Amino acid sequence: METRADVLIVGAGMVGSTLALALQGSGLKTLLLDGGPLSVKPYDHDAPFEPRVSALSAASQRILERLGVWPGVLARRASPYEHMQVWDGSGTGSIQFSATSVHAETLGHIVENCVVQDALLDRLHESGIGLLAGARLEQLRRSGDDWLLTLADGRVLRAPLVIAADGAHSAVRRLAGCETREWDYLHHAIVTSVRCSEVHQRTAWQRFTDDGPLAFLPLERDGGQHWCSIVWSISPDVAERAMALDDAAFCVALGQAFEGRLGTIEHADPRLCVPLRQRHAKRYVQEGLALIGDAAHTIHPLAGQGVNLGFLDAAVLAEELIKANARGERLADEKVLSRFERRRMPHNLALMAAMEGFERLFQADRLPLRWLRNTGLKCVEKLPEAKALFVREALGLIGDLPVLARA
Repeated sequence: METRADVLIVGAGMVGSTLALALQGSGLKTLLLDGGPLSVKPYDHDAPFEPRVSALSAASQRILERLGVWPGVLARRASPYEHMQVWDGSGTGSIQFSATSVHAETLGHIVENCVVQDALLDRLHESGIGLLAGARLEQLRRSGDDWLLTLADGRVLRAPLVIAADGAHSAVRRLAGCETREWDYLHHAIVTSVRCSEVHQRTAWQRFTDDGPLAFLPLERDGGQHWCSIVWSISPDVAERAMALDDAAFCVALGQAFEGRLGTIEHADPRLCVPLRQRHAKRYVQEGLALIGDAAHTIHPLAGQGVNLGFLDAAVLAEELIKANARGERLADEKVLSRFERRRMPHNLALMAAMEGFERLFQADRLPLRWLRNTGLKCVEKLPEAKALFVREALGLIGDLPVLARA
């Protein structure tokens, strides 16, 4: 027996769940499926921080607010930050950003991914949107004007439109034969949470080292400001040595790499080491299929923009589908789906290119390039208008924004 829907969203992570909620009330029968249990565990405010976090922009916050998700995030744990400091560890160049430069209260919030996910699931369970847990995709094929999805347990799903929101290693993208451009950064990211002897001052700190960028992102617990989430991007051999250190030695090495900006590293939670790879689909759409979030693009964690791009993907795609449905157009038509691609691909590519350029520039050892990056940082630091433009872009205050993300 087949289960039929108008829209099948594969992947109930942060981006897929956001799309499902954005389509609520559209009149479209939407089914959201995931290989996991889709259950929400009771939240423990005293639990250690999860190592995977996101720096949510103002645009992402607005999307979550309008979908009724943001109160669930705040009820758990979210850490606002108001300032950012970036400096070159191999020179004297530095730059500082502040929310007050654009009359904003914050530059964003550092939030554990599991917090956002559970807040989204809370809303999904309240919404009445069709949820299919434990659904692992095995086969995907065309059947007339529809897609036919066969799950590992034998269940069969049918829909004219399938959305791939199933992450960087998307099964939908692979089974549908979507081509990608990808390359290895030859870096690994060590992620964990650490307690520092000095307070972070609600500031996101980033030092560019000879091995790669090191970020200390501010976390708060019970009003305390001694915790940070770290993302340390280093070469694989250096990462292997760092992962082999005991906790005390790791804290010392991390503090040295960070130049002791927040005093002594007093404690480190368990570490994760993640290989970094850039990936971008050559097309986001084809007949009856669209890729969003990490299924369409993965980006260097340098600016913490990955999930923000995904939230905008979801909001724009929902907007275009709802408009097309109201006009009586066939949603699976590639011409309809291409409107989403035209709005999102240029923005995503531009940001990915910028992050790639930053990463290459700050990895360069040649003296002229070192001089260039230090001079550039010093010059931009003296240009308030240029800094404010960067802040507005990071906040999601400019560009082709979907209605859900507009101020």
